[in-house]
Amino acid sequence: MKTYPIPMVPGPVKAHPDVLEAYRVDYGSADLEKEYVELYTRTEANLKAILQTKASVVIFLGEGMMALWGALKSCLAPGDRVLAIGTGVYGYGIGEMAAAVGAEVRTVGLPYNETLSDLAEVKKAIAGFKPKMITVVHCETPSGTLNPIDGLGRLKQEMGVPLLYVDAVSSIGGAPVLPDEWHIDLCLGGAQKCLSALPDTCFLSVSAKAWEIIEKVNYVGYDAIKPFQTAVEKHYFPYTPGWQATAGLNAGAEAILQEGLEACFRRHAEVAVYCRKRLVEIGYTLFPAPGAVPAPTVTAVNVPEGIAWGEFDQRLRRHGLVAGGSYGPIAGKVFRLGHMGTQAEMVLVKQAMGVLEKEFLNLKRQPP
Repeated sequence: MKTYPIPMVPGPVKAHPDVLEAYRVDYGSADLEKEYVELYTRTEANLKAILQTKASVVIFLGEGMMALWGALKSCLAPGDRVLAIGTGVYGYGIGEMAAAVGAEVRTVGLPYNETLSDLAEVKKAIAGFKPKMITVVHCETPSGTLNPIDGLGRLKQEMGVPLLYVDAVSSIGGAPVLPDEWHIDLCLGGAQKCLSALPDTCFLSVSAKAWEIIEKVNYVGYDAIKPFQTAVEKHYFPYTPGWQATAGLNAGAEAILQEGLEACFRRHAEVAVYCRKRLVEIGYTLFPAPGAVPAPTVTAVNVPEGIAWGEFDQRLRRHGLVAGGSYGPIAGKVFRLGHMGTQAEMVLVKQAMGVLEKEFLNLKRQPP
């Protein structure tokens, strides 16, 4: 399906009109013109405002995974210790990524439908393992959950862990994400989620401590963070920047700031509450466990009994509703509704609920 009549995928979301308009300009060479540096600087400032951070922000040309990999490679040397907090597909996956770049990884894991609460096990692991870096996912998109990070950040600070790495790709712009207050050293974001841009840029905030470590590790690959420390000052980027892509990311960021952060967060929260309430009223069951923190940007739902996800997906698509399946051990068991960015709109979510109610009733009418 080329265009989704009722788009509820958890990214890439429906692009903001201002983002699409940004791609219509036939820009010159970003390597040559000072206007590109001015745009890059303005985009960085807008992202810093969304993150409410004083840290610098680096903008990569590439999908969100580029920032995730680049932050690991730029900060870790072989044998460095990483404590991975796993509460879902991406949390466990980042631990595997760290191991792939040569780190010694220990995982503190929870079931995929739970979120961080009691940090006693994490504290014990820090004391015994003494990691250089802690990794965690803020919004576990495949699980529809949101991990509280503030307590983990305080613990990291109190116990002297050098780096806290947080994947906030699916929460930045849809919920408060506060790198300074939460002691996050590497806070990773992507364009195609709550910023409603295209999956061609990603970004991360980099603390002063992280810059020190990046300098020592001296990683020089395509996804290296180090060259960006002087890129603006020297107008010398490590590869040709995408002028349209940067303009699109900036348009998405400006749309959030024009709406106002509090208003934007409130819109996401209200839509999420309505979505979950209606699903339960219809008869669906939510995937997150009781007591887990549900995400304001995505809702994970158990696939109804008696039907495979592939068939259910096709039924929804016949009505124009496109949702997302899930991954890893919950693939085929859970589907997800992405109410983030442009899709965090009550009218759109109500349309989706109408389709889901109709198909749920159809399933109930089927003979056993």
